[in-house]
Amino acid sequence: MPTKHFNPTTPSRRFITQLDFSDLTKKKPEKSLVEAKPATGGRNNYGRITSRFRGGGHKQKYRVVDFRRDKRDVPGKVAAFEYDPNRSAHLALIHYTDGEKRYILAPLGVALGAMIVASETADIQPGNALPLKRIPAGTSVHNVEVRPLAGGKLVRSAGSMAQLVGFEGGYAQLKMPSGELRMMNEGCWATIGQVGNIEHENVKIGKAGRSRWLGKRPHNRGVSMNPVDHPLGGGEGKTSGGRHPVSPWGWKTKGKKTRNCKRTDRFIIRRRKK
Repeated sequence: MPTKHFNPTTPSRRFITQLDFSDLTKKKPEKSLVEAKPATGGRNNYGRITSRFRGGGHKQKYRVVDFRRDKRDVPGKVAAFEYDPNRSAHLALIHYTDGEKRYILAPLGVALGAMIVASETADIQPGNALPLKRIPAGTSVHNVEVRPLAGGKLVRSAGSMAQLVGFEGGYAQLKMPSGELRMMNEGCWATIGQVGNIEHENVKIGKAGRSRWLGKRPHNRGVSMNPVDHPLGGGEGKTSGGRHPVSPWGWKTKGKKTRNCKRTDRFIIRRRKK
């Protein structure tokens, strides 16, 4: 899907790019697969801001995506490709032979009208879902489960894929998009191929207003605030803070390790950062 460029009628328009959506075949979502998505403005159930710099933005509806791929041994036809405002990847609408409809992440190279299936005996073709133990080494996969039957959690953004490196002791070794090499239970399911919409990384926002459409408010620096609002605030003139970068609550920010999940360390063979 190529990106569109615009004539520089304004300074921001000179650099702005967007996808032309020529690959999408349907504009309105499937009604039975849509749910309401209330805006939070970054606030929790007490009304307190827990995620700063969020709010406004266009109204969105949530598309119910089948990450589990638990409709086994029932083939389905790719009926349409659709836009999803909640993620970078596009969606494929699947019409199964028993009449049910579901959304999946649209894989790269799957054409309109193609047949896909989730089965232990499925062919190694883009869009088909299999357990890792049934997929040959060297294959690219996406929508990978962390625990068997828990639904795909990893490798779901536009253009991403993981590579199946090998097997050892009941575990599959996966090279993640970040470069991390980790072990997964070979009973976990994954979808063959790469996530589509690979041109998404080439999109330039171009202007502040376009970020506001996405619900992102201005992110102001700590050094531009008053001392009452941030540890880096205050000072005469433009000061640079005078200490290592911290959050408004005094936590070290740039480079401090925050990982606390020790129980999964044994599954990581090689970290993304050496």
